[in-house]
Amino acid sequence: MPVEPSAPTVLADWFRAHSTLLTTLDPQQPLDDLEGLREIIGDARVVAIGEGAHFVEEFSRVRRRVLRFLAERCGFTVFAMEFGFSEAFPLDRWLQGEGDDGDLATVSRAAAEWGAADLMHWLRRHNRTSKHPLRFAGIDVPEAGGALRPALEPVADYLREVDPDALHLVETILDVSDRFLKGCGSGAAAGPAWAGLPVAEQNELTAVLARLLLRLRAAEPLYVSRSGQSRFDIARRRVEAACHTDYMFQAMHALLSGRGLTADLSVREIYLAESVRWHLDRAEPGTRIVLAAHNNHIHKTAFSLEFAGGLTALPMGQHLQRMLGQDYRTVALVHTADHVPEMHPDQSAAVGFTLAEAPLEPARPGSVEAALTDAGLADRITLTDLRHSPRDAQGTPLLNGVRAQSSHLSTPVPDAFDAVIAVPTVTRDRTVRF
Repeated sequence: MPVEPSAPTVLADWFRAHSTLLTTLDPQQPLDDLEGLREIIGDARVVAIGEGAHFVEEFSRVRRRVLRFLAERCGFTVFAMEFGFSEAFPLDRWLQGEGDDGDLATVSRAAAEWGAADLMHWLRRHNRTSKHPLRFAGIDVPEAGGALRPALEPVADYLREVDPDALHLVETILDVSDRFLKGCGSGAAAGPAWAGLPVAEQNELTAVLARLLLRLRAAEPLYVSRSGQSRFDIARRRVEAACHTDYMFQAMHALLSGRGLTADLSVREIYLAESVRWHLDRAEPGTRIVLAAHNNHIHKTAFSLEFAGGLTALPMGQHLQRMLGQDYRTVALVHTADHVPEMHPDQSAAVGFTLAEAPLEPARPGSVEAALTDAGLADRITLTDLRHSPRDAQGTPLLNGVRAQSSHLSTPVPDAFDAVIAVPTVTRDRTVRF
């Protein structure tokens, strides 16, 4: 009897037959090699472009190429990003041409220092010269859970106009938060700092935030009569960001302490997903959004976090899949190098972690990276449609994993992602300022 080929052999043969070779990472070069994306994304209203690790130059360049393709050839008009909902509004104005080219650090310190400087300068130039300009939208809690002021200072300004009697609620929240958040800069630093607060102050922060949100909801007709619906909606979403961030303080502290709860970090994920829907609901008919976030965020199914002892995560992508169905498509970005820039927890660091190269073990059998290597494609840039990748007799995908940062994520890959773009090298983004 003939011997059935092994799963790695089947996957290698399949990738060799179904992967498209891309010619370049240069965002300015012709886009014809990306035409394979057109059928993958179909008529989807939201197309998410991931990254297997943060702060990687090659992933940023791929995103810019794909963003340009989707804007120029597929009619996408909004670029949403794993970036603070509140902080994005002044940045969008700058990207549309407000101010001077050299103002980025003043407009958005996070964009200037956290690896998005080249992308933002490119977007500003694109919007000035292209027939296909892009609006910018933020979807995240402030500073990825490391601050409250970026969300609540604009709310204080709003309340001074529409409800001065409620201003003391914001002032109380900021007074408490300043006792532990100054200089944190990320959720990794904020969680341990929050744990140093007396329990009474932790509870006060949560209680006053809840009271502020309830007042906004109850007084909506009054506020709208004084400010209009759009400004009210933004203010309410900012307060919701603060409430989700407050929950994340405890969740991140518990995770770093080895006492995390299943799905606890998904409080941030649902905020991300609902922010995407928030922008869609308020956009012009026919608006299509390109969404940039980590592979772990855009992932369409629940998964387990190995580094967190197997805790289950319910990612943004799972929520968006439930909300949008076929209107949501995902393209993962991966690499086949033997190292990657990694975030190492360090409470003495200003942002709660240090960034350093981490060596990687060989890709696990059944992973995207192993299949590409076995197919002889590890040194090429490739685009692969995953929707019809091989399955076993029971219908289980043979592709069962992908790298995530310096770890491995076990997951039914074609259920999580519609396509994958792979690059052979990774380099730390030179614009990162920590």
